[in-house]
Amino acid sequence: MATIAVTGHANLTGASLPLVAGALLPLLARYPAAELTGISCLAASADTVFGDAVLARGGRLVAVLPSADYRARMPEGPHAVAFDRLLRAAAEVKVMPYRRAGAPAYAAANRLLLGRAELLVAVWDGGPGGRRGGTADAVATARAQGMPVEVVWPAGAARQPLIRPGRQDTPRIRS
Repeated sequence: MATIAVTGHANLTGASLPLVAGALLPLLARYPAAELTGISCLAASADTVFGDAVLARGGRLVAVLPSADYRARMPEGPHAVAFDRLLRAAAEVKVMPYRRAGAPAYAAANRLLLGRAELLVAVWDGGPGGRRGGTADAVATARAQGMPVEVVWPAGAARQPLIRPGRQDTPRIRS
């Protein structure tokens, strides 16, 4: 059985999504479909592309939701549609015991992902994260545990700035 968790940036540019999918499919093709389980929080961008790639390979998808309000806090739009589709396709859904999404919930979800996986796939530009429960934090934790990490960052991949609600300063790029 190959159980693979994903972490990755939630702010990939639209042009990056097919590049990442093109890099994930051959990576997942190393494993027989009947033995492939992908674990994802189904966050925007990297997690969603990974979930689609696992299903395209004929693998089993496990969704880990960081909190009870995870979907309710999601703005309606293309990602919400993809999230709902992947959640319906998931063979298993685990909701972490947090009422509200936030750093503690994301960190707990990462612990669950890493506790169940044999490999972490990180759709990551290698930059520092500085946020508990983010991509860099998940990669550092996996490496500290001795878990293999495969970084996927194809040529041409890029992130777009995320503007935090209520902030008037310069947009920051975060994981």
